[in-house]
Amino acid sequence: MFSKPADPAAPPTRPASGNVSSNNRSVLSSDLKIIGDISSTGTIEVLGEVEGTLSAHGLVIGGEGRVSGQVSAETVEVKGKLDGRVDSQTFTLRAAAQVTADISYTTLIIESGAQIEGRFTKAKA
Repeated sequence: MFSKPADPAAPPTRPASGNVSSNNRSVLSSDLKIIGDISSTGTIEVLGEVEGTLSAHGLVIGGEGRVSGQVSAETVEVKGKLDGRVDSQTFTLRAAAQVTADISYTTLIIESGAQIEGRFTKAKA
């Protein structure tokens, strides 16, 4: 119930960095436009615009989100716009998705209404 107050001069404690959890989620807000490379061990949710190379455990492109460039992620879910090249295990296109890309996947899910143009290649097991 009672604890000793932290020493203000001591550096802040950080969680142990052994296994990084893939449950970490970074949200790129709708007011952001990022040009360059993005890398994460967790999931990235893009609500704004990204141009460049994106590498993560998971990627979610929101309804107003846009990604242009190369994507590498275990899971990719597109609700917005995607243009470029994608390497993923599970690739999901929601009904509002607009995709122009070359996609390499293991599992592919396409909802009715999704707009797609490009080449789909099933990865060899």
